[in-house]
Amino acid sequence: MQPPPDRPRAARPRVAIVLFNLGGPDSPEAVRPFLTNLFTDPAILRMPGFLRQPLGRFVAWRRTKAASENYAIIGGRSPLLPLTEEQGAALQGALGEEIEARCFIAMRYWHPFSEATARAVKEWGAEEVVLLPLYPQFSTTTTGSSITAWNEACAEVGLSLPTRTLCCWHSDDGFAQATAAILRRAYDDARAQVPEGTKLRVLFSAHGLPETIVKQGDPYQWQVERTAEAIVEAWGLEGLDWQICYQSRVTPQKWLGPSTEEALHKAAEEKVAVLVHPLAFVSEHSETLVELDVEYRELAHKLGVPGYHRCPTQNSDPAFIAAMAALVHRVRDAGERRLCSFAGARQCPKVHSGCPHTGVKPPRAQSAKVPA
Repeated sequence: MQPPPDRPRAARPRVAIVLFNLGGPDSPEAVRPFLTNLFTDPAILRMPGFLRQPLGRFVAWRRTKAASENYAIIGGRSPLLPLTEEQGAALQGALGEEIEARCFIAMRYWHPFSEATARAVKEWGAEEVVLLPLYPQFSTTTTGSSITAWNEACAEVGLSLPTRTLCCWHSDDGFAQATAAILRRAYDDARAQVPEGTKLRVLFSAHGLPETIVKQGDPYQWQVERTAEAIVEAWGLEGLDWQICYQSRVTPQKWLGPSTEEALHKAAEEKVAVLVHPLAFVSEHSETLVELDVEYRELAHKLGVPGYHRCPTQNSDPAFIAAMAALVHRVRDAGERRLCSFAGARQCPKVHSGCPHTGVKPPRAQSAKVPA
């Protein structure tokens, strides 16, 4: 694609940074169609289309009332899009003068969808694209689904540009350091409010996933564990009491555990106060502002947990945005590699066949170092 005639080809490439995120309803009327898009996604409800479509619509219908009540608590709409727009603006400013960058947002289940974003990237006259998921950990249900939707959208609108994809950044040092600093401040605040002599436990609460998806090779759980370990190591607080748990179960099948509810029951039994950190989210939305701040807080109070506190997400924290900017530059410097982890090559053990690097040949036929 040639640059616009009024802009001579410069040394600075025009780079579109496409931010992937879940999306959320922007009005009460959008709740049901948002849920329908979610539950009819083949990456979420894994069955033939002739079964998935009616069942997904039924599940969306069944969950609309409860979801609408949750969104009503936070003003009737999700804050995810404006918060992602703020992150994009901050990232655009942090990328420096090396490239002419513009951030675009492609939501998976509500506007702006990938097709509209691909058209916007094409109209802007981008020369290359970096796909940047705002999910630290890769899952076939999140980043994987977004990549599929993006590729389909590009084919639909005729967008064909050199594209590099960052698949995961679960234990990137800059991300871990920035997150540890936020968590440290929240811990100090919580510690000051917890009665003397009462222990304080950090609950790393990640979004749940059915165990069947993990058994099919999805690397999400393995990456969640690496994230928690990286944050704890970056923090460096000796003797920290911490635990991983999982929230947001929505189907009757067995999900990853222990659940956040189970972790709260354990804290109540042991008379331990908790500080909940939303491990898999980097911006506030219904699952932090309602599920964590309202529902689990009420449960903790009912159970007699001696203190319930919640660490904020990263949102547009400057250190976090700086880490994201460094990742963009790292991906662009990856040479022939079009699919990159935060460390370049594949990070997931081979047992995780859902890793997007499965079947991808390393550049120049060199063997990448992959954990056994």
